[in-house]
Amino acid sequence: MPSRSTAAVTQVELEEPQPAPGLQFNEPLSWRAGKAIAVADLLKRLHALSKEMQEMEQEENERDSFTRVAKDLVSPNLLAHKDKGVKALTAACLVDILRLCAPDAPYTGQQLRDIFNVIISQILPALADPSNAYNHQHLYVLTSLAQVKSIVLLADIPSADTLIRNLFQHCFDVVSGSSRSSPAEKVQQNVEVHMTALLVCLVDESTTLPPEVVDIIVAQFLRTDPKALNGSGSKNKKNGVVDEKQSILFLKQLPPAYNMARYICNACPPKMARHFSQYFNDVVVDASNSSEQKNPSKSKKRHSDGLEDSDDENGGGPTEQALSDLRKVHGLLRELWRACPGVLQNVIPQLEAELSAENVQLRLLATETLGDIISGIGAAGLPVAPTMDPAAYPSNAPLKPSENTVSLNLLTKPSSPQPFPSAHAQAYANYLGRRHDKSALIRAAWTTGVGRILSTSAGGAGLSQQEEDRLISDLNGMLGDADEKVRVAAVRVVANFNFYDVVSKLGRLGGVSDSGSLLATLADRVRDRRHPVREEAMGVLARIWGVAVGEISEENEQIVALLGGIPTKILDTYYTNDIEIMVLLDRVFYEHLLPLSYPPVKAKSSRLPNGNSQGTKESQRSTDKGGEAIDLDKIRTERILLLVKALDERAKKVFYAIQSRQLMLSRYMIAYLARCEDYNVSHLRRDGAKHADDLQGGVMEENESSIKENLTRLIKTFAGMLPNPQQATSDLWKFAKLHDRRSYQLIRFCMAPDSDYRTVFRAIKEFTKRVVDASSSSTASSSLVDTLKPLLYRVSLIVYNKSHVPAIMEYSRTDDKSLAATAHEVLREISSRRPEVLKAHVQEICKTLQDEAPSAKKPNDAGAVDNLKACASFASKYPKEIPKDRKFVQAMSNFALYGSPPEAAKYAVSVMWAATEKKESLARDLAEKCINGFSFGADGCLARLATLSQLMLLAPAEMDEQSSDEILDIAIKQTLLQVREPSTKPADEYEWSPSIDDEGQAKCWALKILVNRIRSHPDAETLKDVAAPVYNLLSTLVEQQGELSKAGDTPPTHKPRLRLLAARLYLKLCTQKAHDALLMPSVFNALTTVVQDSEEAVRSGFLQRLKKYLNQQKLPQRFYVIPFLLAFEPNETLRSDATTWIRSRAVAFTNAKSIGLSTKANTVMESVFARLLSVLSHHPDYANEAEDLIDFARYIIFYLQNVATADNVSLIYHIAQRVKQCRDAVTASPAPDAPPTEADDRLYYLSDLAQVTLQKFEDIHNWTIQALPGKIRLPSSLFSEIRSHAEAQRIAEHHYLPDGVEAGVEDVLKATLRASRAAHHGKKRKVESGDANGRDAKKAKPGLPIRNPPRPKEKKAAGAASKAPKTPKAKKAKESKEPGSESAERRRSGRVKEVEKSYVERDSEEDDEEMEMVDEAVEAGGDGPKEEANDSEPGSQDVVDETRRDEAVDELAQKAEEQEEAEAAEESEQEPTPTPKPTPTSASSRAKRKSAASPRSKTKPSPRATKTRATRSRAIAV
Repeated sequence: MPSRSTAAVTQVELEEPQPAPGLQFNEPLSWRAGKAIAVADLLKRLHALSKEMQEMEQEENERDSFTRVAKDLVSPNLLAHKDKGVKALTAACLVDILRLCAPDAPYTGQQLRDIFNVIISQILPALADPSNAYNHQHLYVLTSLAQVKSIVLLADIPSADTLIRNLFQHCFDVVSGSSRSSPAEKVQQNVEVHMTALLVCLVDESTTLPPEVVDIIVAQFLRTDPKALNGSGSKNKKNGVVDEKQSILFLKQLPPAYNMARYICNACPPKMARHFSQYFNDVVVDASNSSEQKNPSKSKKRHSDGLEDSDDENGGGPTEQALSDLRKVHGLLRELWRACPGVLQNVIPQLEAELSAENVQLRLLATETLGDIISGIGAAGLPVAPTMDPAAYPSNAPLKPSENTVSLNLLTKPSSPQPFPSAHAQAYANYLGRRHDKSALIRAAWTTGVGRILSTSAGGAGLSQQEEDRLISDLNGMLGDADEKVRVAAVRVVANFNFYDVVSKLGRLGGVSDSGSLLATLADRVRDRRHPVREEAMGVLARIWGVAVGEISEENEQIVALLGGIPTKILDTYYTNDIEIMVLLDRVFYEHLLPLSYPPVKAKSSRLPNGNSQGTKESQRSTDKGGEAIDLDKIRTERILLLVKALDERAKKVFYAIQSRQLMLSRYMIAYLARCEDYNVSHLRRDGAKHADDLQGGVMEENESSIKENLTRLIKTFAGMLPNPQQATSDLWKFAKLHDRRSYQLIRFCMAPDSDYRTVFRAIKEFTKRVVDASSSSTASSSLVDTLKPLLYRVSLIVYNKSHVPAIMEYSRTDDKSLAATAHEVLREISSRRPEVLKAHVQEICKTLQDEAPSAKKPNDAGAVDNLKACASFASKYPKEIPKDRKFVQAMSNFALYGSPPEAAKYAVSVMWAATEKKESLARDLAEKCINGFSFGADGCLARLATLSQLMLLAPAEMDEQSSDEILDIAIKQTLLQVREPSTKPADEYEWSPSIDDEGQAKCWALKILVNRIRSHPDAETLKDVAAPVYNLLSTLVEQQGELSKAGDTPPTHKPRLRLLAARLYLKLCTQKAHDALLMPSVFNALTTVVQDSEEAVRSGFLQRLKKYLNQQKLPQRFYVIPFLLAFEPNETLRSDATTWIRSRAVAFTNAKSIGLSTKANTVMESVFARLLSVLSHHPDYANEAEDLIDFARYIIFYLQNVATADNVSLIYHIAQRVKQCRDAVTASPAPDAPPTEADDRLYYLSDLAQVTLQKFEDIHNWTIQALPGKIRLPSSLFSEIRSHAEAQRIAEHHYLPDGVEAGVEDVLKATLRASRAAHHGKKRKVESGDANGRDAKKAKPGLPIRNPPRPKEKKAAGAASKAPKTPKAKKAKESKEPGSESAERRRSGRVKEVEKSYVERDSEEDDEEMEMVDEAVEAGGDGPKEEANDSEPGSQDVVDETRRDEAVDELAQKAEEQEEAEAAEESEQEPTPTPKPTPTSASSRAKRKSAASPRSKTKPSPRATKTRATRSRAIAV
């Protein structure tokens, strides 16, 4: 037997070569139904198989050995197994099969689909969870597919688009962490690398990609968008807007999915460029299709038909969904340019084509996108704009690029991989051409884009000097664009520049004072006609100056030249007198130019070098970085002086006006706070107070209505200073109801002269915080801060603060930084404007007045009256600060006796009265000195009259009976009734002059003495008897055109002034309710004719005072009638001003109604219509003829033009109807059952005329007059009810208007409205065949009654029948006139005398009211729109007959001579001797005489002259 070794050798020698080793695994992996392999066994077998195949190389194995295993692995039992481990190991084995069998996979197409479906849908998504037990197998599958590139088999599978889409989706989800994974685990870095390689391989081998895959890829570039990162659809985010303060939460590096998509695009640029181009084109085409479906008719239009409508700003654009898709894809293009610009080589031309698209939305998107692409701005947007803090100290004004470095977020840092202008020159040129686009939206977007290009230097790629200059020039042009939106965009662009770029780039063409430069154009925008532009421009300029102030203080010539004129430009806007600009100026002034928080160094006590501790109350000090003490007040004062130094003369006036305004407004605010406290205390009393502190204020419950009225007045005053009075009124009421007493005290701290700056600043800061906190509650409005803050700025002592005075004085002494001259100027202004801050200056003023006191031989200085006025104002507030020594009192007495002009005497009396404690002795001494030896023409005559006038007002109780009688004797006998220089010229030759002689002045002061006597009368019970003679005297002056002398020889220079003064004194008296009750309706009707006086100065002067009192709500409602008599006013300026005022009052009453003020004032302008008809019925020029009624319709049209609206026209029509249901109560009424009188007929004529006019007015405006339920109560002093029902029915059914009136009214109405519209549009339209009032040119009459003095005419027989039939008036024959005479006849009565010049002398009464205006506003007794007292007593009115009115002067003279006889006369007046009363017959005869005497001819006397004075006693007692 051979040995074993020999046998072995023989076997080796005989062994043949073995085939390649195959798969040794031979265990079953599949099973039949019902005989499943246990999971544990299956996992063991799969693990063994996987391990064996992983160790096998691709080219060293027998492929046939894999056949059985390959077949078992694709069985549904394994691919669909429930166990995740089985699936993971199966997938690992399958990728090894694909690796080992490559390039030919041993599977059919369907089997490959199943394999990749498991891998893509289950294996790859599991990689998102690194903690998965089978993560190793999952990672092996991914690695094998990427390295072996087995993934390319996916592209060979038919209809594999879904698998490819899912593959991309799951891969991006895994690396982005958005799939289901544990947030505590991070995906491994190699997963991102292998997935990227996997997808790049698939893209590179695929001939095309499904559109869904392209969508998935492009979506990854939007992951840098903060909206996407923070979840735009979350509940806590609105529209995906992210707070800029949370920018630190943004990603600091690019997201992995973003990097993966960027790598794919850069690895396959040709293919991805083609896909992106198709993607972009599809979105645009879809948007175009949606536009055509939205407006199918537009696509059928010819191009020529749509030239003007090609800019589809209001319609015709893409749908909202399509537009949203367009925004997304354009946002994608921004990020693609930053990440992979190579893929946009085919998209940029498409984007360029959009710049010329007809649809404005497409052009807008293209313009915005190209601007951001050039700037290198991606989907994350711009970084946070650099802030220029004007309150920073030291000023943060970097003048070097190195000082301007900003830490930028990687996602927001502008970055352009290549310079766009070079890479796409044609697209860049077309982009620049968009500055001429016809759409303002496009130009605004282009402007924003250019600003970003300049500020980012084209995304860091850089701009040439020539290109930069061109863009700056274009931006300068956009600041002057015609559209508001473009200008706002341009201003905001400048705001986004940092200070270095403002100086180095924008300032290259010049500063704010260099015409044509960008900064100069920006400065011009502060006066822009649109408020948003003004607001933006003013804020930007102020911030720039605030940052530059440090360099300006160092006298940097470049900065001073560029930016030094900014304060002047800003303060010049004050002259626009626009409320919105005023509020904006206040905010900019105290938040940017002189920020309240400047300097922001924290004030604290510091140890001075000498070892003393310096407290902040005396001087705010802090320490700088070097440890030296900093005087904060001095730093702030320096900025104030630098600001003033930079101003020109006009701007300085504004600066000082802003500071002086604080004094007046602080008084209003003090009153407002007091009324708020009283208002709440009153409510606490009513509701029951629980604490003693609640009752501070001591207001009685019965004064609650008065408190509320006064509070309403003050609130209206403040609301009128703000742009939105309605909202301001609401906010001020809410603040009053909050009753925050701490806020009240904080406001008082701000206004107090003894508050230092630190106190004022802290008070404003705390007050603002409290108001903001209150606004967040349900009881206050969010606009409360916007309403209260401007008012707080205006009343606070911020600039003229006592903390600044030492520093100002120091600068005035040292001339540090060349500020001495400015410091002296500011000190002078503080001493004159705010004496409370510099009380020592008051003593100096008093000493100056003492040295300038006049005497009988020496007159006072002409400027003394101004010093006296200021001293009087100061004395009324701080009487204890006025000197009381004998020399000063003697000086004031000399001014009272010899002061010139007479107003100086009045102010001197006021100074002494406020300062002295012995008022009774002072009053008697002054009165005695003025009375003794008084004679007209003596030295100090006018001064004595002025002194007596002021004493009558201030000291009625201190004047004894004898002195009062002597004063009346001086005023009446020695002054009023004397005619020392009779007129020698006819009245027609008189022209109004700006000055008046001493006699005229003396009469004016005498009238004031009489009126002041009854104004200060203390006893309400005897007021009627005391005031009756004065009222009769004033009535005589008004009715007789200022004539007092029985001989009619009063100089023409005196009469218009006396009439004007009498009318004004009537208004002043009627501001008090007790005096208003004494003005009878008949006298009121005469007073209304003053507004139609022949002298323009009288009309304008009376109207000016009337509007003033009505604005202050001091006069009753009936005075609103008077302005409506200006329908025929020849002075267009006066008429236009009155029209504007009427409309403003109507709007004010409407606003009062809208904010819930339930008072009668809501319908003041509507209820006035009844009074207007009553006044017109008693108008001297009234006649029942058709032509006259058509003329009177112009009054009604004038009223309707200014008052009527669609909401109140029904009410006005109802009032016109109600007038016809009443009788006239102004004249003496007959028995209740008597037939209607002529006065009643006049009312009925006017009622029908008003109804016809209203109907025509309604038709023209397409309004609807609706019937109102019930009846409106008319004033009982003007109207009385008709007792007989039958008579009322007859009157209602009878039509009073003559034929032709209705057609004439329609013609006049249409012509008036046409002229009004033409004037409104600035066009002069010629009315065809007639004048502007719609009358035939041949029949045109000179228009309305400007009243001339009536001429006496003999009275006709009194026995004429009252009801005689009226004969039509004969037509007036044409008279030959001189050339030009017809144009002079402007009013219907033909008695107009045209005056070229109009001078209204400012009398002492105006100065007095100017001083008292604030005090009257803060005092109680503001009754708002008043109701007449006699309206509540129908039939109880005593009408003063003609005889008693003519005897007014006699009564005054008798009182001056004998007091006892006057008292007897008063007793006899209570039981007057019966006098013949006007009868219907006499009234009718007067009407006939009125008809006979045509009022339209200048040669004929006035109808008022027909009322003969034969029965009157015209003798005036002398």
